Amino acid sequence: MRSVRARAALGATVVVALALIGAGLSVLLVLRANLTDQAGLQAEVVAREVAGQLALDVPYDRLEMRDEEDHPVQVTDEDGRVVAVSKDLRAISGTGTDRVTPIPAPGAGKSGGGSENDGTDDDGADDNDGHGIPARGEVDSDEPDFGNGTATVDDETADYRFASVKATTPAGVTLTVHAGAPLAAEQEAVGTVRGAMLIGLPLLLLVVAGVTWLVTRRALRPVEGIRREMAAITASEDLSRRVPEPGSRDEIARLARTTNETLTALEASVERQRRFVADASHELRSPIASLRTQLEVGAAHPELLDVPGAVADTVRLQALAADLLLLARLDAGERPGRTVLDLGALVREEVSQRTGDRIAVTVAVTDSGPFEVAGSRGQLARVIGNLLDNAERHARSAVTVSVRTAERGDVVVAVTDDGAGVPPQERERIFERFVRLDDARTRDDGGAGLGLAIARDVAARHGGRLTVGDAREGGARFELRLPGTG
Repeated sequence: MRSVRARAALGATVVVALALIGAGLSVLLVLRANLTDQAGLQAEVVAREVAGQLALDVPYDRLEMRDEEDHPVQVTDEDGRVVAVSKDLRAISGTGTDRVTPIPAPGAGKSGGGSENDGTDDDGADDNDGHGIPARGEVDSDEPDFGNGTATVDDETADYRFASVKATTPAGVTLTVHAGAPLAAEQEAVGTVRGAMLIGLPLLLLVVAGVTWLVTRRALRPVEGIRREMAAITASEDLSRRVPEPGSRDEIARLARTTNETLTALEASVERQRRFVADASHELRSPIASLRTQLEVGAAHPELLDVPGAVADTVRLQALAADLLLLARLDAGERPGRTVLDLGALVREEVSQRTGDRIAVTVAVTDSGPFEVAGSRGQLARVIGNLLDNAERHARSAVTVSVRTAERGDVVVAVTDDGAGVPPQERERIFERFVRLDDARTRDDGGAGLGLAIARDVAARHGGRLTVGDAREGGARFELRLPGTG
């Protein structure tokens, strides 16, 4: 099932079905329990009525049993023998014995087992205790025993709820009265509810599935628009196009906005890559063409070969290739090393190697350090070298590099010159690749415009930053700030 709408509709339908089935079963169980309890209560009332008569020593054949068709009664003695049953009772189960034929007790008349005139003289006077007060037995007041069974009354068999109540006659005979109440009402009610659920549940699930399908289709309509536009962008390779953004503020609207932001970033990245390739090709073309020309002239006229010029073009080409390779590694996400090094010592080492500079570099260390940072020694040396090269190009008479510790343990390297400085509106642009200010330097002596871009990228990947401002001497002040290890 590949459709989100279908999966959502199916999931919602399954969840609702499980909930309804659980609720329906609970309703049926509660309904059945309540109706069964009501039937049991009715059976208990009938059983206690008969038990009360037995406690009053009413003869078995004179017991009054109400609604004998709806409430079958069976009376058994301690030995399980049937001593009395309700009228027209043909069969019974669930009471402990299925006999429905009473067994005559000794004396054949009274429930207590005596003769018909036992305890009563010829004129009917009761002399059980010598004071004319009838003797009484007792009815067990404990909770009766309940059980389900069947009974056949007038050739009609039905299910009943039986209650069993014990009674003791005045003669001390313990009898058990089993009285039943019909379960037809409970079965009919439960069957009606169950039938309604079996009919209504599928209909309700169809409604839930249909509504979920329609709502999901409406909710996912913007997603389909986004998908079609992305497919069109992929086919046309036109990154200037954007996906439609719905007016809502839900997750789909945020998805559309994020997609457009991603397309904007991708378009900018592709444009930077195109400019990079174009500028790199342009920068490489000049030294390669110059070197080829000199070599061709040298091949035809060896005496005219400009060896120093060829060497200079080769060095320039080598430096440009190295810069391009470093930029490619940075763009690929290469992580710098975590070697701990002294930035003050690295600055002194870089300055000591610049013996052929037009202007001597002055090193100013404001404190004794240590100036320890973590990173790549080669990349940080490239940053310092690029900053010094940039200062040499623009300085009139002085270049100064200083190292100090700042707040929070940062290490700051500042390179200043007394040149023309950088206009405020150009201070971010000079860190872009292949950017050279028109009045700053020429193509021949100004480099390819990659030094400052490389320096900022390396600084950022070391957790620091590179900024430019005004120097006290009137020129530019480039400040490299890196987190210290102390």
